[in-house]
Amino acid sequence: MKVSVIYALPQEQYLEALDVADSITVEDAIKMSHVLERFPEIDLSVHKVGVFAKLAKLNQTLRDGDRVEIYRSLPRKPRDAHAMDDKKARIRAKKEKRTEIEN
Repeated sequence: MKVSVIYALPQEQYLEALDVADSITVEDAIKMSHVLERFPEIDLSVHKVGVFAKLAKLNQTLRDGDRVEIYRSLPRKPRDAHAMDDKKARIRAKKEKRTEIEN
């Protein structure tokens, strides 16, 4: 059966297509892909993994065609980033409004 292992960094993406035996687990596929040797910062006890964007456990059995994804930690959550950007825009707009009133 065929599965793939994916790990993405901002400037680099790693994709390994594997031809594996049936009843392989997520962890087995990750180890077979050699992604851990290429990216030693990956710690499977810390980094979450998933199959087709759904969180998975390392002992989950894979099916033919599955895509195993290793998720990296983000500096901040996208929702928090958008909220912070919105807050900054509101503050900037208030300052501009005050400047207009003063002039």
